[in-house]
Amino acid sequence: MATSTPTRDAYASPPGGFQQPQADPRRQAWRRRLWRFDDKASPYAYIAPFFLVFGAFGLYPLLYTGWIALHRVEMTGLDRMEWVGWDNFDRILHDSEFWTAVTNTFLIGVMSTVPQLLVALGLAHLLNYKLRASTFWRTVVLTPYATSVASAALVFALVFRADGGLLNWALEFVGLGDTNWANGHWTSKIAISVIVIWRWTGYNTLIYLAAMQAVPSDLYEAASLDGASRWQQFRKVTIPSLRPTILFTIVISTIGSMQLFGEPLLLEGGTLGATGGNENQYETLSVYLYNYGWNLGHLGPAAAVAWAMLALLLIIAAVNWLIGRFVRTSAV
Repeated sequence: MATSTPTRDAYASPPGGFQQPQADPRRQAWRRRLWRFDDKASPYAYIAPFFLVFGAFGLYPLLYTGWIALHRVEMTGLDRMEWVGWDNFDRILHDSEFWTAVTNTFLIGVMSTVPQLLVALGLAHLLNYKLRASTFWRTVVLTPYATSVASAALVFALVFRADGGLLNWALEFVGLGDTNWANGHWTSKIAISVIVIWRWTGYNTLIYLAAMQAVPSDLYEAASLDGASRWQQFRKVTIPSLRPTILFTIVISTIGSMQLFGEPLLLEGGTLGATGGNENQYETLSVYLYNYGWNLGHLGPAAAVAWAMLALLLIIAAVNWLIGRFVRTSAV
């Protein structure tokens, strides 16, 4: 005969009359407040290290540079600051060398960015197909980016040397004569642009390749069924899908061209490299700032140049944003 074991109600008091102690209402209220505080404050605590580092190494130097730009400060007397207001900005804006540096920076930026992005787009399109040893080729494309600026600039300085340079030797071999690359107004810009193109093409190639691999394959299949060739698929499917990425690389390349320093400084080296050539033919804004701050020791105008570079970057970013908005509007 089956028997059943009696069970005690889960809510019944244990034998012996022992009662479960009641929780302290004040402690429960404190725990609820602590939980709500943790729920609201934890996200800010997680992102606080970034803002602390940014404030210490980004925002504070930026604001302090703006403060220095309003004073007369010499490298030999950093503890002596004399208020001059906007005189440093007026000084550089009326300096013809500053506008030469702006023109050089703009020209080198265009001459290096346009071919660089076009070549990167083509290489990414080739790497997007199934190739043998695709990982090897992607590594090869990215190798120049891993090379330091100093190494690349020094090697290309030997290539573009007027006396015994590899490029001049090749030109003489085919009968095209001899060229003084560093002393020419346009040849010096071409030499610096070649260095920039060589270093940064692989980086942009991988960005484009990642964006291409995110394009749905259904679009290519539909275009193929409609009879589109590979070139037509590239123009009608790939390029429209990469518009945001192309705008991103344009902005990044523009910022990089504004910060161009190592390549022109090391093209000739020495005094000529620090001044951007004997006629400032390849002096960029970064070299102009370096010359004012470190060679001449005038930190006030150098800080004003830094803020002028920031203003130019903001203007270029605004123009890129307007172009991107127009492109998105026209695509709808």
